[in-house]
Amino acid sequence: MIIPQGGITVKIGLVGKPNVGKSTFFSAATLAKVDIANYPFCTIEPNVGVAFVAARLPCPCKDIRERLESEGRLETTRGDDPRQGSLCEPRTGSCVGHRRLVPCFLVDIAGLVPGASEGKGRGNAFLADLANCDALIQVVDAAGTTDLEGNPQGANQSKEVAQQRIRDEIEFLGVELDAWISGLLNDGWIRGVRRVQAEGEKGLITYINDQLTGLGATPQSISVAFESFKKEHTSLGSPWDWDASIITALAVEVRRILFPIHIAANKFDIAPEGVLQGIESNGCLVSCMADVELALRRASSADLIGYVPGESTFEYTNPESLSAAQTRALDHMLERLSTNNGTGVAPMIDTVLFDELDHIVVYPVQDESHWTDGDGKVLPDALVVPSGIQAKQLAYKVHSDLGDGFIRGVDGRTRRVVGSEHEMNDGDVLKIHAKS
Repeated sequence: MIIPQGGITVKIGLVGKPNVGKSTFFSAATLAKVDIANYPFCTIEPNVGVAFVAARLPCPCKDIRERLESEGRLETTRGDDPRQGSLCEPRTGSCVGHRRLVPCFLVDIAGLVPGASEGKGRGNAFLADLANCDALIQVVDAAGTTDLEGNPQGANQSKEVAQQRIRDEIEFLGVELDAWISGLLNDGWIRGVRRVQAEGEKGLITYINDQLTGLGATPQSISVAFESFKKEHTSLGSPWDWDASIITALAVEVRRILFPIHIAANKFDIAPEGVLQGIESNGCLVSCMADVELALRRASSADLIGYVPGESTFEYTNPESLSAAQTRALDHMLERLSTNNGTGVAPMIDTVLFDELDHIVVYPVQDESHWTDGDGKVLPDALVVPSGIQAKQLAYKVHSDLGDGFIRGVDGRTRRVVGSEHEMNDGDVLKIHAKS
């Protein structure tokens, strides 16, 4: 039996000033027990949890059931089936009604304070946590109930005040990242511009990439950022004559490419109407109610309600067992769910993982006929991988030995033999043949 050694490969970082609901968002998404308190630096070290996200396409076990039912080898799903027809045996996550939940890491990053780029707060440790994530979600206070330091300012803020505080929060993180990148570029700038004299623009791009490799920079991403920078600054002169303001402007363009910031506009249910109109982000923007999501998930875990994260309603499982206070609270949350079309927490992670990071879900198997592993388990593994990944690259995600010894793949649906450069599609099932 070969168990995928890559495990969970995607990391999404949560960042935000104190008292905006960041830890609540993290706990709601992962059901992890973290400190949730109304004071700065509640989270001192990054908490890492696993968030489970529904694959965009139905689990392939739906195809297995349909085939077996059509052949008369399996009865149709009974109404009391707790898994609502699912036949797979997930090693990680779950599958009910062919809704396959797949994992990604969620990192609750502490330490966003003014001057973090200068070493204040957690300083470099905070910035290193950011760099180690594939994407960043900034949780902001959409209701404007806190100032830039996270101090409570009272409820019922005006739309204009709330909007300005949201913009200040978004700018705050951008400024810290810009200062951090500027510092890295300035460190050795003279050495870098010497390469420009010898190699031209290519030399400068190489220098920038070398300085920022630890932040996930690639020659392609730096080239894109540099082209955008040149469009905004047409009269630059020679790089060795650039002052600090020009280097900072370059850092801004680099940051926009390396660190797109996706905004979770939290506390949206108590925010002024129209508060997100005109709010800009270089990533996606999703309204959220993390406290409601956390309460609903806990109620669902206690079997008080049947709630599917991402949906805008829930069902009472045993209303007679609820106290009057519980009923009032759940009724109130049901109203908020309906009014705001869900809590936004699950859609936020879904959008970042599948749209912004452009990932898909594929299912490696050892038996292409029955879609099982070596122990006969049906579709035990669902891997979240970059869109366009090739068959051999997928083999390495499963196990390095499979990648090194890759011979060919077999498409589980069509039984067609595919080569090492075959691009995988969302929902594909693949058998990998490799030298032992």
